[in-house]
Order: sequence, then C-alpha cells, then structure tokens
Amino acid sequence: MGLKVAFQMDPIERIDIRGDSTFALLLEAQTRGHDLFYYTPQNLALREGALMAHGHTLNVEDKQGEHYTLSDERVIDLGDLDVVHLRQDPPFDMSYITTTHLLERVQPETLVVNDPASVRNAPEKVFVLDYLDLMPPTMVTRVLDDVKAFRAQYKDIVIKPLYGNGGEAVFLLKENDTNLTPLVELFQLRLREPFMVQQYLPQVRQGDKRIILVDGEFAGAINRIPARDETRANMHIGGTPEPVEMTPRDHEICERLGPELKKRGLIFVGIDVIGDCLTEINVTSPTGIREVKRFGGPDIAAMIWDVIETRAG
Repeated sequence: MGLKVAFQMDPIERIDIRGDSTFALLLEAQTRGHDLFYYTPQNLALREGALMAHGHTLNVEDKQGEHYTLSDERVIDLGDLDVVHLRQDPPFDMSYITTTHLLERVQPETLVVNDPASVRNAPEKVFVLDYLDLMPPTMVTRVLDDVKAFRAQYKDIVIKPLYGNGGEAVFLLKENDTNLTPLVELFQLRLREPFMVQQYLPQVRQGDKRIILVDGEFAGAINRIPARDETRANMHIGGTPEPVEMTPRDHEICERLGPELKKRGLIFVGIDVIGDCLTEINVTSPTGIREVKRFGGPDIAAMIWDVIETRAG
C-alpha cells in the first residue's frame, strides 16, 4: 500500500532536475506508488493545533522543462500523512528554523525526514564542530584580532558565513592579502552572528568530496572539482562532478559520524571531505544523489525510501 507523502520544498518550477536530489526522491516515491502532495514553506500554517499546508497533488516526469504536473489544489492536515520531507534549501534563517518548530508538532505520528528538531540543532557549520579532531584548524569569531592571529599561524585561510550555503560568500585570503581587514569589517556589518575561519586546504584543487550517508551508513560518494578560477567546488557554481574512490580515512570519518546521525533521526546526510579533513555535515537539504547514480553508483533515492518505508510502517 502506498504512503501519503508531502514534500515541503522550494518552488518546483525553479529546480534543475538534472542534479536535484529532491526530484530524485520524488521520482522514486512515485515509482513506488506513494501519493505525493507538494507545498512551499510559505504555505504552512498552525490552525488550532493542527499543522495545515496549502498545496497540490503532484505528478513528476524525468523530462527537463516538463517535469511536473499539479492538480487538486487543497489544504490538508500534515498530521494525517505518513511522511513529510523537509527539503527546502537554506539559508538557515529564522524562516527555516520556524518551519522546524512547526513540523516538530506532527512528530512522531508523521515521520519528518530529516527530523526537524535535529535539523534545527545541527546546522552544517555548527554540528561539525563536535568533530574538531576530524577538521582542519577552525575558529568561529567576530573579532578582527582573532582572525589576524589565526592567519599569522596558518598563513592561507578561508572565511565563510556560519549559516551560508552552496559556497555563498566563501573567501580565500592568502598570507599577504591586504583585504583581510575590510572583508572582516564587511562580515561584521552584514552578519549579526559570528563567522567561520579555517585553514585553507590546497587539496581542494583535487576535489571536494561529497559523501552521502543513509541512516548513518555510507551510501555513495562523488568528487567535485572546482573551476580553474574558483576556490569553491559547489556544482551549481561551476564545480565538475566525477567518480571517486573512498579512502580508509573517508570510511573512518563515516564510522565516527554514523551512530550519531542515526541517533538524531538524520536519515539523509551529505558530508564534505577535502583531503583527510571533514569540513561540513549537510543535514538541511543534501544533494548529490543523482550525480552518484549517473556515474554508476548506487540508487541512493531507493536506499532512502527503503529506510523511510520501514520507519513509516
């Protein structure tokens, strides 16, 4: 029997289905006979204790430009469903956080993937700080003198927003770059929270590895090579995906993280590894599963749905 499933996601007309992991999950769900309901986060409301969503029945087709059909516009109680996918992209701001508070109200009767409380408490560049021994030298600060001292010790550094996504506003500052002070001033002006400073890892030129874990277990990996004029390897800004072999260090990192991911109800997680160092743990809206399959790897969407169907009964 099919499940009643909702996807809370970004506007479906804007997604690029060639590399969109949410679309891969939608295709697999439809293949398995699950009923799909689609809505965007702005159409979520709490009404007299019931969590309601204004949306549509959704049908999908793996055909660029003609990839979806909406029908039967209506308002439903998410508490009546079996599964809700929390799949809108960051930024991880108060709007995003509010949706996790709201979705938490239908747990555990409705399975929310990933667990909304764990998503709220594990933003990409904060959760990873629990594993400093796996990371490059890292600091979180708003203080200019701290950044200067850090660069004096580690020479080339990277500065990035603590709650950014997709490589946005990630800056490489070389040892003698005179832009350090104005860049920190800009971050101080534009951000209320601290930002992250890390030692630059030149191994990024050989790739930023995206490793996917499903229910705490290694599922697949893809390498992302930055463009020649870029430090960032994110695919939507020009990074090139390629197949990659896992190293013993990669498996060590997965084994360290796996039990905690499973404990927190984080079914679908993407981690980033450069060289031997863990840099991020992506739990909000991980990507990469279509690229893994395209290069001959496993069908991770199917693996995720196997776990969901078991959990949802």
